[in-house]
Amino acid sequence: MFIFSLMFAFCGCHRKSFGMIDDAEMIHINRFDSALLQWVESDNPVILAQIKIRYPQMLEVFGKSLFKTDPADSSVFFENLINYYSEPTLHALYKDAVNFYSADSIGTTGITEELSHGFTQMKKLFPALQIPAVYMHVSGLRQNMIIADSLLSCSIDKYMGYDYPLYENFFYNYQRKSMIPERIAKDCLHAWLKSEYPYAGKENVLLERMIYEGKMIYILTQIGKDYTFQNIISLTDDEYNWCRKYESTLWTTIIERKHLYTPDIATTSNYFQPAPATFISAEAPGNTGHFIGYRIVEKYMKQTKSTCEELMINNDAQDILQKSKYKP
Repeated sequence: MFIFSLMFAFCGCHRKSFGMIDDAEMIHINRFDSALLQWVESDNPVILAQIKIRYPQMLEVFGKSLFKTDPADSSVFFENLINYYSEPTLHALYKDAVNFYSADSIGTTGITEELSHGFTQMKKLFPALQIPAVYMHVSGLRQNMIIADSLLSCSIDKYMGYDYPLYENFFYNYQRKSMIPERIAKDCLHAWLKSEYPYAGKENVLLERMIYEGKMIYILTQIGKDYTFQNIISLTDDEYNWCRKYESTLWTTIIERKHLYTPDIATTSNYFQPAPATFISAEAPGNTGHFIGYRIVEKYMKQTKSTCEELMINNDAQDILQKSKYKP
C-alpha cells in the first residue's frame, strides 16, 4: 500500500498553465468522516448498518491501516472504534475537522475542483492510470493518507491549519507549515502518483532516491494548476531562495562528501526530512534531496524532450543524471 492532448505528442511534457478545464472528470469526495462521527456520537445501530453498506472497502482499509484489525473478523472492532473516537481530545479534534471541512464549505469545494483538475491532467499524461474513489477520514493525527486498490482517503485532521491550537503540542513549526488546507489536493495527487509508480530503486542510495522524488514533483508541476516546486514542498520564500542561491554549493557538498552513491540509509534519509538540514549548513532548509532531484529531472526533460510516460519508465538514475547534463 503506498501517490495532456495532441500537443504533448509534439512538445513532450512541458509545463502549461490551465484554467478549470471543461472536460475535467469531476471527483466526488465520499464523506466517510462525517458518517462515522454521526455514529460515534449516537451509537445508533441503524447508522452503523448504513455505514457497513455504504463504506465496506473503507471500513476494511481503515481497520487494517489504523487498528491492524479486519472488521469482518473481529467482533470487538466497532467497540474499539467508538472508544477510540470518544476520547475527549480526539473527539473534539474530530468535530473540529468535520465542521471545518463541511461539505458545502468554500474550502472543500476548492479541494474537489483541484483534485478534478489534477486527476484529469494525470489521466491525459498516463491514459492507463486509474482514478481512485476519494474519501475523507479522521485518523487522530496518525497519518495523512490511506491508499488501497482504487481507493484514496485523506486524513483531514492533519490539515487544520498552521495555527490550529492542538498542533502546537505535537508538531514542530516546520511540520505545521504543511498541515494546511492548501496541501490536501497536492498531497492526494502526490500519494496516488507514488502508489501507481512505486519506488523501485535502492532506498539507501541518495542518487536513486533523489531522481525518484524529483520525478514525482516534476509530474505534479505538469498536472496541477499553478503548482511549483516551492508550493509542492511547502518551502517559504527564504528557504526556496536559499536553495536556488546555494544550489551549486549544495551539489558540490554532496559530491565531496561522497554521499551520492554511498549506500548509507541514515545519510540518505537526512536529505528528505522536512527538518532544517543542519548537517549541511545552519541555514539550509529541509527537503534538499527533493530540490536537487527535481532540478536534475527538470534539466533531463529539457535536454531529452521526453514524455512523462518515458520519464516514469526510465528507472536508471545514472542515465537520467548523465543525460540531464546537470552542472549547477
